Amino acid sequence: MLVPRRNDFDLFDDFFESDLFPKYDLFSRKERNLMKTDVRETNNKYLLDIDLPGFEKENISISLDKGYLNIHAKISKEENKENDEKFVRQERFYGECSRSFYVGDEIKEEEINAEFKNGILKIEIPKKEIEDKSKNIKQIEIK
Repeated sequence: MLVPRRNDFDLFDDFFESDLFPKYDLFSRKERNLMKTDVRETNNKYLLDIDLPGFEKENISISLDKGYLNIHAKISKEENKENDEKFVRQERFYGECSRSFYVGDEIKEEEINAEFKNGILKIEIPKKEIEDKSKNIKQIEIK
């Protein structure tokens, strides 16, 4: 079972998105719009397609920790070439973003395949049979 870690609700979202605070990436929902992901399923694997336009392969990392597949990416801001230029409007993202999916404790790092091409990170995760732990439950007789 592949389950994205949900960070959609934050008690402070509305507070930090108010006019009292400037619209910094730290407080805005802008970062949540990054790493748009499609998850597909076949008989024996899950396929993830993650949009990472503008990112370089060297700045993307994938790790597996306690059953969670963690994807982390960063992109650096381009420096102004000329001293007299200034931004009138800036919409491109610079910084770091991450996303986690629960893939289960049965999955090993060497079983996961990843490829980055044309701004899309493609990840293949095999399906594993989940042991039915209810079969191992021992009943205790009540006297």
